[in-house]
Amino acid sequence: MHQYPFRGPKVSVNSVIFFPMALNWANFNVYLSLDMVKNSRFVLKSVNHMNYFNVKDKVILITGSSRGIGNTLAAGFASAGSKVVLNGMDPKRVDTALNSLKKVSSTIYGYPFDVSDYDSVKTIIPRIEEEVGPIDVLVNNAGIQRRAPLSEMTMEEWTQVIQINLNAVFYVSQQVANRMIQRKKGKIINISSLNAEGARPTIANYCSAKGGLNALTRSMATEWGPHNIQANGIGPGYFKTELTRVLADNPDFDAWVKQEVPLQRWGDPEELIGTAIYLASQASDYVNGFTIYVDGGWRASL
Repeated sequence: MHQYPFRGPKVSVNSVIFFPMALNWANFNVYLSLDMVKNSRFVLKSVNHMNYFNVKDKVILITGSSRGIGNTLAAGFASAGSKVVLNGMDPKRVDTALNSLKKVSSTIYGYPFDVSDYDSVKTIIPRIEEEVGPIDVLVNNAGIQRRAPLSEMTMEEWTQVIQINLNAVFYVSQQVANRMIQRKKGKIINISSLNAEGARPTIANYCSAKGGLNALTRSMATEWGPHNIQANGIGPGYFKTELTRVLADNPDFDAWVKQEVPLQRWGDPEELIGTAIYLASQASDYVNGFTIYVDGGWRASL
């Protein structure tokens, strides 16, 4: 059975295929199914295509979501009806984020814990699944930066960034994926960066961690794909966040971004929500091991 996407109402055609393309069928996604062997007939099926992007009632754990991009993604999923689990290391900050997002949705939960502490992760993940429900989607977002020239970077500055931006992703993903494997379904979204492919001075630790994260995403897809788990990444370009504030406030760097990015502006963190919902939904069920760069066209212009 071969399927080809078309738009139109539900019809069956025995010999002649006619598609009145001028009609507005925006609310339907229709497939042409061809069975040449049995009866050489074409059959059109109508489906509400918006259901493919439905994330309502899905349990979504977002690490590092008490602020920044993670908090923006949490608000987006909450608005879409998901059960969102917030995470951060500071309990007070998690509580503040929790109270703020409860204005958007009542199905918001907060679990402060250190994602870079393997023993803590092993304790908390089962608790989340018991108290909230099986985790449908894991968003590995927690990350930090410690800037220093590579020749002067301390061991602490190097290892701290690698530990949180890369090792912690392994810790949390392993614990969550082992439960997804038992259920034969799940989605993992790793928040990468443009710097996984394009290095900048003073962030060699960050670039290395994000490059490793892209490789880890492909490894997850390869090993966990047979269990119906899709692992993908999102690579933000230049977005105005707490991590990039020092850059955005620099007039020279701000001008450079607007010159180098084809859209000639910084990204707004809310512009990442659509990609995240896509990767968390049924619409991406056959997308696996891929990092989508949301960068205003920066990579295309290289």
